[in-house]
Amino acid sequence: MYRVLYRKWRPQTFSDVVGQEHITSSLSHEVEEDKVSHAYLFTGSRGTGKTTCAKILAKAVNCPHTINGNPCNECNICKGIDDSSILDVIEIDAASNNGVDNIRDLREEANYTPVHTKYRVYIIDEVHMLSIGAFNALLKTLEEPPEHVKFILATTEVHKLPATILSRCQRFDFHRITPEAICGRLQYVAQNENIELDDEAALLIARIADGGMRDALSILDRCSGIDNHVTADTVSNAAGLAGRDYLFDIVKYVNENDASAVMNCVYKLHSEACDMERLCTELINHYRNLMIIKTAKNPQELIICTEHDLEMYKSQAQTLNLQKILSNISALETALGYIKNNADKRTALESALIKITIVSLNDDYSALISRVESLEKIISSGKIEVKAAPAVKKEEPKKEIAEEKKSEPKAAAPLSSSANESTSTDEDTLFLQWGDVLNLIDVSDKPLIGILRNSSAFIRNDFILIKCDNPIFSDFIRQQNHSYAIKKAIFDVTGKKYRLGIYKPANGNAVKSNDPLADLITKINN
Repeated sequence: MYRVLYRKWRPQTFSDVVGQEHITSSLSHEVEEDKVSHAYLFTGSRGTGKTTCAKILAKAVNCPHTINGNPCNECNICKGIDDSSILDVIEIDAASNNGVDNIRDLREEANYTPVHTKYRVYIIDEVHMLSIGAFNALLKTLEEPPEHVKFILATTEVHKLPATILSRCQRFDFHRITPEAICGRLQYVAQNENIELDDEAALLIARIADGGMRDALSILDRCSGIDNHVTADTVSNAAGLAGRDYLFDIVKYVNENDASAVMNCVYKLHSEACDMERLCTELINHYRNLMIIKTAKNPQELIICTEHDLEMYKSQAQTLNLQKILSNISALETALGYIKNNADKRTALESALIKITIVSLNDDYSALISRVESLEKIISSGKIEVKAAPAVKKEEPKKEIAEEKKSEPKAAAPLSSSANESTSTDEDTLFLQWGDVLNLIDVSDKPLIGILRNSSAFIRNDFILIKCDNPIFSDFIRQQNHSYAIKKAIFDVTGKKYRLGIYKPANGNAVKSNDPLADLITKINN
């Protein structure tokens, strides 16, 4: 009977395990020195060797002829554990045996001494699937088991384990296996299986496996079934990497704001029985690859694709800016949550694609920034004419309040050079750094920042004119400590010294900025 490669080539000793030297060296040393703990916890992603190391350890602690901490695999005990004829090593799947009764049965069995071996070893796989009651039933036995019992727990989701379990085990974290280590193992297996494996194909398999040796061997097994000469194209076809041009098409139409073409693509894929949730996930991964192209120095190491697809990614990435990519990833991730909980998955995906295609429908911060950039490009290209706001009759700034009130007693620090009421003129320009000034004031003068909420400021010559609708603002600005706080914040932001004034719009209406984007920028800053 044919045995799949990942079962046939499962390591039988610690020295055969690839990519986990930090663990195998410790375990073999403990066995050699006879310092084996009563409970172990093996954690890590799938296919990294947790169960394999657990079985090797179970043999090693019982093998009478260990070699440098490794089982000999020749004695009756090693062979009996391998073929499951020796029942002193028990492997339990916690996903299907997760109840309190199962653990109670285990506790009762643990009291019996082993028949053929030195230790009775319990390997509990996917231990995070145990119920709370089962964990509680296991606690006492796990902390103080009989001298002839060893526990080895394995899990991919260690965060689901109670702290009381973690504290009773010696923990080993299995790392994802590097692509280089996987490539070496694949070449070794292929050579012994008379499979011709190209170096490029081995590297592609290693990247697809994402650090899991079992997945890598499964892909090699699938590819060898197609052709005994495994190439990169063979791997691409077997792993489903080929034939994803529709992702490039959808992203292209989204970037061109062609909603009709996007809907036609979704319609075609839906008619071909494409799962909408999977399509959304693929689009997120596609934008993730574009993000990697825009930011990473060596994107080929972080993207799982063929060389041809990598060039297509690079070409498409040049047509997009990073802000747009991140915005679309965020929108699609939100849509994925709706798709999973929505009966009509197609409509949920279509609405998300329409939202990122027609930018005016998207109201999040990144979309607003994108719209501002588009407007700036149109204005700078000269395609539209920007008309200046009608000039307002100039009025000379009134004399400082301090000069008008020279005869009055100085009950409080006068406005003097720190404030000046003035009506708006066409010389006023919006002070775009006012938001940064408010951030500094928020640190230095808490009472004042409460008054200046939703305020704005304008520049006229060497004056900063503050527009604030709060009726008590004029009293606050006359106080020396508050006016000093504003002046200092403005100087820290601009590097220039300005005098302060109170902004008074002409005829009670605010003067519009000459820049058509000023209102939008003000809203964003606020």
